[in-house]
Amino acid sequence: MRVEVNPMDTIRGEAFDLWMSSPMPMVTLTKTFDVSKVLKKCKNLGVGFNVMLCWCIAKAASQMELFYLLLEQGKLFKYDSLAINVIVKNKKGGINSCDIPFDGDMKKFIEEYKVLTSGVSEECKSSFLEECMVVGTSAMIQTELDCIVNQYTDKFCNPMVMWGKYRKGWFKTLLPISFQFHHVQMDGGDGARFLELLQEEISRL
Repeated sequence: MRVEVNPMDTIRGEAFDLWMSSPMPMVTLTKTFDVSKVLKKCKNLGVGFNVMLCWCIAKAASQMELFYLLLEQGKLFKYDSLAINVIVKNKKGGINSCDIPFDGDMKKFIEEYKVLTSGVSEECKSSFLEECMVVGTSAMIQTELDCIVNQYTDKFCNPMVMWGKYRKGWFKTLLPISFQFHHVQMDGGDGARFLELLQEEISRL
């Protein structure tokens, strides 16, 4: 469920005043992660890398109150649930979007990820969860990337987590991850805190 809130009644009131008029209010942070445990967990569960990383992203985001606030068309909304958006290659060779709900149950998330993305791929039709605050993701695994900066549009102010191909070493597997967010939703320090929480969740796997 989502409800419109008065920005001045939230901790983002001052940021709303400061950044609503900015022509480029998006912030991008990039951090290199040790994702060795993601690969190990994937092997144990028999699931894909992106599924497990999306789980960690949602788990980290769910611990921060600011992820439940979102700017939409000049208004601020508060949500009571989260979802992860993934880009799915469909059977025609194109791409579609697919929202995966998150409620803290790993097995349920993995199963819904498989079912929902398979359905989107087969039907060539995007699937959205309008009542969830959606964290976008984009995996460009065709090549190793150091940083990704997404397009900015006032039609989509959701936070985005993006990555390329991971880099296998002798003792660690590393992956630079870019995190882009609207400055009304959070400040740079909040974004950095999310990246720390993400590494913690990865390390717990």
